[in-house]
Amino acid sequence: MAGLMLIVGLFQYAVMKEFIYQNKASSMQTQILSLSSDAWEQVVLNSFVNGPSRVPFVFLPDAAIAFIDRGGNFLVLSNSRLDGGAPPQLTVQDYQGAVQGKRKLNYQVFDNGSGNKQLVVLQAIEDRGLLLGVVQVSVATKPLQDILLQQLFTFLALALLALIGGLLAFIPVLRKTLVPLSNMVDKVEQIDAGNLTERFPAEQGQIEIDRLAISFNGMLERLESSFAAEKEAKEQMRRFVADASHELRTPLTSIHGFLEVLLRGAVNQPDKLHKSLNSMYAESERMKKLVQDLLLLAKLDRSPDIELTEGDLNDLIRVMEPQLRLLAGNRRVDLLFGPSTRCRYDEDKMKQVLLNLFHNAVEHTDPETGVIEISVNISNTNGSSCGSDSSSESDSRSSSNGSGVEGGGTGRSADKGVILSVRDNGTGISKEHLPHLFERFYRIDSSRTRRYGGAGLGLAISKSLVDLHGGTIWVESVEGEGSTFYVRLPAEIS
Repeated sequence: MAGLMLIVGLFQYAVMKEFIYQNKASSMQTQILSLSSDAWEQVVLNSFVNGPSRVPFVFLPDAAIAFIDRGGNFLVLSNSRLDGGAPPQLTVQDYQGAVQGKRKLNYQVFDNGSGNKQLVVLQAIEDRGLLLGVVQVSVATKPLQDILLQQLFTFLALALLALIGGLLAFIPVLRKTLVPLSNMVDKVEQIDAGNLTERFPAEQGQIEIDRLAISFNGMLERLESSFAAEKEAKEQMRRFVADASHELRTPLTSIHGFLEVLLRGAVNQPDKLHKSLNSMYAESERMKKLVQDLLLLAKLDRSPDIELTEGDLNDLIRVMEPQLRLLAGNRRVDLLFGPSTRCRYDEDKMKQVLLNLFHNAVEHTDPETGVIEISVNISNTNGSSCGSDSSSESDSRSSSNGSGVEGGGTGRSADKGVILSVRDNGTGISKEHLPHLFERFYRIDSSRTRRYGGAGLGLAISKSLVDLHGGTIWVESVEGEGSTFYVRLPAEIS
């Protein structure tokens, strides 16, 4: 901007210089022509006789005047009153040009080599069409230069003030524009260093930068979520491989130990042989069950297949009642059926969910005094169940005294649905274990000598199966009193 202002100032100086010189020359020509040819003849005659004298009328005291006759004789009429300088003598061609130009403005800047420049105006004088000669009027250009320099300095001073004022006015704009960008650069450097938790300030006073910051923040949130998900997936895979290896190693170690016993001669002892074979069979069944569960989970993760048909969950429980009572042993089994519990479900998969939950209840209740209750009800618009009195009492007890956790889907929906619950009077589950119950290979008792068997896959499989139905599974438990597992299926699935 300063360079542009300087160029404009120099351009103005050049234009004004020509304008001022031309205006001054025109004024001097007017003054020359204001005297008649007779008056000029009288002035020339007086000067020829008496020498240079004062030129009458309107000429300024700083002008030097000369007359060049038709013979080319140069006669000084008046010297400059300010510096006493004599008028300069030009070339013959210059005077001939003035004669040919006649009334045209003829002027030039003459430099005598000493640094004193003069503005010289030439004007031909005629009398009745007869050329008398050429009048030469010259003035020093220093006053004109002073005017030009004063104007130039004035312009530059105004330009400088305008520049300073513009900078002072523009600094807040620059700060408002550059500071947010500088802040974003700092944040980008921090993010590039690996800190994905950093966020751009979204309210910096500029709409475009704020929108850019919001877009970057959204992108960072997605990146952070993706990295977190990838990290969690790797950690889950690591735990999965470690837990699966441990679970498979245990039965393999047992089978290997019994085979060593048999090879050492126990094969000839019927009682030890029978005991070893039974133990190996049990361990192989355990290993087979674990492999089947792992294959099922892998299948559910990769390409889940489900066939939903409309049916009544009450009918499903009635069909499974003999099997459930056989699994329960001496435990008491109560079945509570609600009215109109029709929904869409896959019969085989819902059987597996119910068996997993029921088997879990059997393992955690006393063989003689255990009570397991299975109920089916319709959920109201608030997501709670309605139907039997016992179910209502249990819900009230769990919400007031117990702890609960959801384990699938998008939470308890406000739409109408069917709720299947499995309640037991077992040991219950402490609060710290509730959030992890539906994780794969998670066991409340993780020791090798744990009381209850299983690899911790039953509830994870149940959750995956319920998710395929678009439903939700959760648990409510009071330690020392028992637990209740809930499965909610929507009445309709789009």
